[in-house]
Amino acid sequence: MTKFIDLTLSGISDGAIYAAVALALVLIWRSTRIVNFAQGAMLMITTFIASAVINSGGSYVLGFAVALASGFVFGAVVERVVVRPIEHAPPLNAVILTLGLYTLLVAVAGMIWGNTPRSFPAAFSLRGYKVGGTTLLFTPNDTFIVLVVIAVAVALALLFRATSVGLRMRAAAFAPEVARLLGVRVGRMLTLGWALAAMTGALAGVLVAPSVFLGPNSFDPILIIGFVAAVLGGLDSPPGAVVGGLVLGLALSYVSGYEGSALVPLAALAILVIVLMIRPTGLFSATKERRV
Repeated sequence: MTKFIDLTLSGISDGAIYAAVALALVLIWRSTRIVNFAQGAMLMITTFIASAVINSGGSYVLGFAVALASGFVFGAVVERVVVRPIEHAPPLNAVILTLGLYTLLVAVAGMIWGNTPRSFPAAFSLRGYKVGGTTLLFTPNDTFIVLVVIAVAVALALLFRATSVGLRMRAAAFAPEVARLLGVRVGRMLTLGWALAAMTGALAGVLVAPSVFLGPNSFDPILIIGFVAAVLGGLDSPPGAVVGGLVLGLALSYVSGYEGSALVPLAALAILVIVLMIRPTGLFSATKERRV
């Protein structure tokens, strides 16, 4: 029973990370209909920036804030400079572009920071809580991760549903021509969508970095599982991304604990294939197109 509890708590912590990455992918998909395969490399760059700030004598809070700010600016620059020129190009162009951007960022990170993995500090203790005479595999840092991701998900939900900026972003994503006629600056809304997505990805990078060694390719598995979580919940559904991340985190934790960590990639692939076969649009996406 203790093992099941430990695996469940570990799955919740991992699932929160996957949810943050899935949220970043969903935000970009909703705003531009692009799956950003460079997301893992982008959050890797911002995490290296945070590490440089901390190693230079800055506090964890300062590094955390710099990572979020650099992610916001980085996402805006990528949309303006790299993505905007292919806005009306065939979808395959965007796929090739993001893959090329991934390769470029990994190479740049290797040249600047080297390919030797390095540690990254945690916000809080990595020692598990003690309940009676048992030490749980859930730490104060895991609690911090879950609470931060929940707060970000709630903030994004309020942004899209309760603010005029969120309404304009949704209009720019789903009906850009009509939105332009109504005076919405569609280009600015797309830039804001990329900026928010990159900032969310930067958040995920800083949160997961203490659990993995920081290197140019350290976040590739996180991106892959985050993509599966986004597909599981529905690429059009931010709440689905959160639920998909948590469900996937729990499922992979149980597979790793009971069957071995070697089967985790296979389990993630199996979940992806099953979802695409049964419900390709995701578990939380709308089944019918709404008409006004």
